[in-house]
Amino acid sequence: MYTSEEQLQSSHTNTSGFDSHTGIYHSLLQLGTDRNIPTTPFLDTATFVLSHFPKWDQAESKLALIDLATNQRLTYSQLQRSIYSLAAGLHHGLGVRKGDVVFVLSPNSILYPTICLAVFLVGGVLTTANPLNTDSEITKQVLDSGAKLAIADPREVHKLVSTKLPTLLTSRPSSGDALSVEELIDNCGTMELPESRSTQSDTAAILYSSGTTGVSKGVILTHANIISVMTLLKWSVDNTSANNDVFLCFIPMFHIYGLAFFGLGLFCSGTTTVLMQRYNLRAMLEAIHTHKINNIPAVPPVILNLVKYKGGGYDLSSLRRVGSGAAPLSKELVDAFRAKFPWVALRPGYGLTESCGAATLFITNEEAKAHPAASGTLLPTFCAKVVDYETGIAMPPYGEGELWLKGPAVMKGYLGNEAATAATIDLDGWLRTGDLCYFDKDGCLYIVDRIKELIKHNGYQVAPAELEAILISHPHILDAAVIPLEDEEAGEVPMAYVVRAAESQLGEDQVIQFVASQVAPFKKVKKVSFINVIPKSAAGKILRKDLVAQSRRNVQSKL
Repeated sequence: MYTSEEQLQSSHTNTSGFDSHTGIYHSLLQLGTDRNIPTTPFLDTATFVLSHFPKWDQAESKLALIDLATNQRLTYSQLQRSIYSLAAGLHHGLGVRKGDVVFVLSPNSILYPTICLAVFLVGGVLTTANPLNTDSEITKQVLDSGAKLAIADPREVHKLVSTKLPTLLTSRPSSGDALSVEELIDNCGTMELPESRSTQSDTAAILYSSGTTGVSKGVILTHANIISVMTLLKWSVDNTSANNDVFLCFIPMFHIYGLAFFGLGLFCSGTTTVLMQRYNLRAMLEAIHTHKINNIPAVPPVILNLVKYKGGGYDLSSLRRVGSGAAPLSKELVDAFRAKFPWVALRPGYGLTESCGAATLFITNEEAKAHPAASGTLLPTFCAKVVDYETGIAMPPYGEGELWLKGPAVMKGYLGNEAATAATIDLDGWLRTGDLCYFDKDGCLYIVDRIKELIKHNGYQVAPAELEAILISHPHILDAAVIPLEDEEAGEVPMAYVVRAAESQLGEDQVIQFVASQVAPFKKVKKVSFINVIPKSAAGKILRKDLVAQSRRNVQSKL
């Protein structure tokens, strides 16, 4: 987005962190000498996290986790004992050795962090899956990751039958003699752990990207990657005085966002988390009301639900901070949220699985309010380039291009896919994100859209996210997604899938006119289809490929 020569010339100031000689944006934030990322090579993620647990008598009383559904509570000392017991059980009872891949198939549960940290503690490699995945998707991931053991929720274990993978249940079954995590923890006769443990350079996790535009790939994250992000998360909590906050978790822990926050990172700050198995608006409101929630790491669909919700009866005054990640927030949605919840600090951020879930964040609410359409500033340890995807030139502030990232959190590569790794990480270690963006004069990042998702209309490029932001600002539209529709004359035209409010009589022509009155002619929506729900990944990203496939099926059925 070029705006003026004056703005482009501002690149020569250092308020943006931009170096005009190298074309690199540097973070304007510092960790501080007392919070540096540990450099000792013999350190694994679990040992790092456990070393930050509250000490002694505080650990006995400080709550780490509260299960919203059952009200089961786990103190830090109980959590620590469970981790060590399960780690010993995995090693001595089930023979898990350094480098063995453990496949976890479960919704959020109070045992999920115990499982993750125990796997790391014995040197295992964690790979997690969405319980909504089909049998074939799960089989593919098991084979691709080379898993040696599965840990599964009893309700999901049937999806693993064809893999013939040895399986440990998360909880005791109502019948049968299958071994469970709970039994291993309760009956562990030793706390002795293997001598051969992981180093920072070893693989810690293989996480599979959401595959919103293509085939999902296994992202290799090392212990060094995860430890660097844990350090940043602890630094962020400290800087926002959120150490005593009560957090709410509905972000799935199988996703990097949920894993980084709730499976691992927040334990480094001694916070308390109220755990939901899955997201539900009314359950979330009830949790805030009952448990006096202060802090919610969220995603754009949740922000949208809060803005559109017209009910009452819940006391939400305890809320102090709401984060947003996984997908960009529009200025319209940010403004609507702040108007409805003026006492809440809304802090958008940006990250992706390949950067271990981190890259940018707003630390202060004042900074976020001054840049309502931005996704934060570069976190310490990260640097960035904005590269014009036609010329390869690194762009100054306000110049659009592909976002490239570099830092200790950037993945090792894609599992078993050298071609995809080489296409994503260059020889100097720069991660090509595939996101079209720009930085402003203050070093704030603005995500325009996914480059692959831009609609090519008569030589113009149309960002679906811009049109979606306009659509959801309509009082009768609850949610929306925009995709490219093939057109003989223009190449592609924007098509909108819209979720109408209950009882609304909103029609296609009204939607088309609503958008047309606010955009340039080439951005006009040409077709509208009404739908009950917009398909999204677990992290809240629109699954455009599913909608594109649906639109093609609809066209074929009419031929």
